[in-house]
Amino acid sequence: MNQALDALLDLLDLEQIEEDIFRGMSRSALVPRVFGGQVAAQALVAAGRTVPADRSPGSRLRSSRGGPDAHSLHAYFLRPGDPGAPIVYTVDRIRDGRSFTTRRVVAVQHGQPIFHLSASFQTYEEGLEHQAVMPDAPDPETLPTAAEMLPRHLPGPVAERLIEARAAVDLRYADVPPWGTVGQPREPRSQVWFKTNGKLTDDPLLHVCLATYVSDMTLLDSVLLAHGRGGWAVGDVVGASLDHAMWFHRPFRADEWLLYDQESPSASGGRGLGQARIWTQDGRLAVTVIQEGVVRVPR
Repeated sequence: MNQALDALLDLLDLEQIEEDIFRGMSRSALVPRVFGGQVAAQALVAAGRTVPADRSPGSRLRSSRGGPDAHSLHAYFLRPGDPGAPIVYTVDRIRDGRSFTTRRVVAVQHGQPIFHLSASFQTYEEGLEHQAVMPDAPDPETLPTAAEMLPRHLPGPVAERLIEARAAVDLRYADVPPWGTVGQPREPRSQVWFKTNGKLTDDPLLHVCLATYVSDMTLLDSVLLAHGRGGWAVGDVVGASLDHAMWFHRPFRADEWLLYDQESPSASGGRGLGQARIWTQDGRLAVTVIQEGVVRVPR
C-alpha cells in the first residue's frame, strides 16, 4: 500500500465522538473547499458504522459479512466545506428492517449543515438477474498513467497538484480529458479506468466508500466535453457538485480495475447533468451514478 492510499484510508477512518456522531478531517483541496467525494465517502462510512453487522478484527471501517451491504445513496451538497475545519457527521437511524436498513446523515461545519446523505443497506438475497452490455473500452494497462498524461496538457504546477491529489488512485483516461481539448467540442462522453494504488482488505464497505470517493472526480467531464471547456484546471468554467446518487448493483473491488463510463444528456440553467455506469473488468455492471452540478461560465 502506498502512502497516499494509506492517508486516504486514515481520512475515511472516522473518529466516533458519541453514539451515532462521528468526526472527520479533510485533506488539502485543489480548490478552496472540501472535495465532494470525500464528504460523501465519509458520510457513508458514518452511516455504515451504525448498521448492525459482524465486525472483522483489523478492519479499517467495518466488515458487513453477516449484515446488510450498501445498495444506494442519495446526497445533496448544501454548502462549500472548509478544508481547515473538522466535519461532524450525525447519523439518524431511520429504519432497521429485516431486509433493508436506512440511515440519514448530516455533515456539519461551523454550526451549519454542508451535506446531507440518505443511504440504504440490504441483506443479500436471490432475485431476478439481468444487466446491460458493457461498452467497448481500451485495456487500462495500455493507457498512460496520470503522471504521464497530465503534464502533456496542463501547466506544470497544475499537473503536479492533480497528480498529488489523485495519488491514492490509479486513474487512466481512455481519451484526452476536457482540459486537453479546450475549444474543440466533442461527444459528451468520457471513459476512465480506475483502481486504488494498493491492495485493500475484504471489507465490502471500504470498497463501496472508495468508489464513492472516486465517483465525484470526473463525472461532469462529459458536460465540459460537449462545449469544448476545460473546467477549473484552465479557469474557463466554475463548477461544484449539487447532488449525487449511486446504486450498487453487484459486488466489486476498488483495488481492481473498474471502468467509469460517463455521459451528459443535458446542460441548462447553469447546471449540467452527468450519468454513468461503473463496470468490472470482466463485464459486470457494478454501479450506476447520476450527478447534477453547477456549471457556470465566468463573466
